[in-house]
Amino acid sequence: MLMFDTLSRGFLSPYGANPDLTPNFSRLAERCCTFDRFYGGSMPCMPARRELHTGRYNFLHRSWGPLEPFDYSCFQALDESGTYAHLVTDHSHYWEDGGATYHNRYSSWEGFRGQEGDRWAPRDVVEGLPAGMSSLQKAKGPSPLQHEANKSRQPLEKDMSTVLTVGAGLDFLASHASRNDWFVQIECFDPHEPFYVPQEYRAAVGLTDPPRLNWPAYAAVDAGAHASELEECRREYAALVSLCDAQLGRVLDAFDEHGLWEDTLFIVDTDHGFLLGEHGYLGKNFWPMHQEIIHTPFFIHVPGAAEGVRSAELCQIIDIAPTLLDWFGVDSAVDMDGVSLLPVVREGAAGHEHALFGAHGNHVCVTDGDYVYMRAAAREDNEPFVECTLMPTNIRGFFSREQLDSAELVDGDRFSNGWPYLKCRSRTYMNSHSFGSSLWDVRDGEERIEDADVEERMISALVNGMRAVEAPAEEFERLGLTA
Repeated sequence: MLMFDTLSRGFLSPYGANPDLTPNFSRLAERCCTFDRFYGGSMPCMPARRELHTGRYNFLHRSWGPLEPFDYSCFQALDESGTYAHLVTDHSHYWEDGGATYHNRYSSWEGFRGQEGDRWAPRDVVEGLPAGMSSLQKAKGPSPLQHEANKSRQPLEKDMSTVLTVGAGLDFLASHASRNDWFVQIECFDPHEPFYVPQEYRAAVGLTDPPRLNWPAYAAVDAGAHASELEECRREYAALVSLCDAQLGRVLDAFDEHGLWEDTLFIVDTDHGFLLGEHGYLGKNFWPMHQEIIHTPFFIHVPGAAEGVRSAELCQIIDIAPTLLDWFGVDSAVDMDGVSLLPVVREGAAGHEHALFGAHGNHVCVTDGDYVYMRAAAREDNEPFVECTLMPTNIRGFFSREQLDSAELVDGDRFSNGWPYLKCRSRTYMNSHSFGSSLWDVRDGEERIEDADVEERMISALVNGMRAVEAPAEEFERLGLTA
């Protein structure tokens, strides 16, 4: 599996973008089944990776956090069943407080430093950010200075952590091509912001001056007033996507060289996309989950099955874990929210009738592939709102004393596979109440609509989906729904 972070489908040639930018994605599509209605689930980065391990939604119960002691990891299950599972990645969140437990579920792992705000090179020697940056450029907090420090250790393309990550993945392929029963996850943080990329890739998309907006702050933006900067930002992102395409090409070359197409499952995916001024926003999480964020690209090569075809079945990240277990013939010890994609590709079997997605404490959304319904908090204070966990950590820190003082040990349920867990009062920087609930027609683009019959049907699907995964009673109440 080759996984990118923040890969927007609208920039890829198989989804209608300029083929000159991503020729290797075009090449990939010729050997794969390309999914047209694939969605993320739990947002953003680590919640999505928890789905990758468990095959279950977690955003209804938990924010950004580690794998829990009670979680079932498909990669650990592969390892225990005799399939060697290896991870190579430059995704620094794996080694922070809110990650920490994912990488050790694999048989082995290798990591590379330097992405985003990875606390790597000493930043106290950095005097400041480059001159001429846009007012929309991220400038607050330690991460921008940290990025400047990290760049000093990655002056050339060969030094970049994405390139090193893919190189390590190719080493694994070379040493395992003639072996059986192995899995490798080559995971690149790019094209996640900041859009740091060698000048040759920038020049190819018409950028010659130093960047002024390649790490957009998450903010509402006036697209008219900042039109030129936003266009440059999209080009910076496109240049980094082009670098990712080149790395994909290296993996495709390895598949050709070692004859892996004949007997090796190959998945290329991402966790989510990004808003680059669309709908008047930069970033993700804070805003409603528009299609640019949550409707993601997905490619899968199943040897002997459909190549160069497309699927319109509704599928999600939660489907990857059961797919891998199915491929290796391993029975899951728990029931999953996802389903194996092998019958979808081989036999044209159905995917999901409905799919849930969202970020903990924000909108809770449901889609049938034609429409999206986004349910907002019923109250301005977003209450009642809870975290369900045995690992009280956030992205780079621990729960507050106030949260821990509210903790109550509750009986185990489906979410915790029967283990008791802590239920704590929670808080969030997101405010779905201010946006309200909304209904969207996504059959051709994305258009907000009002249709009472469709809305009633989608609310029913949302409630049934939440019941099926045993969402906390507090979550129903927060959204003004009946459990």
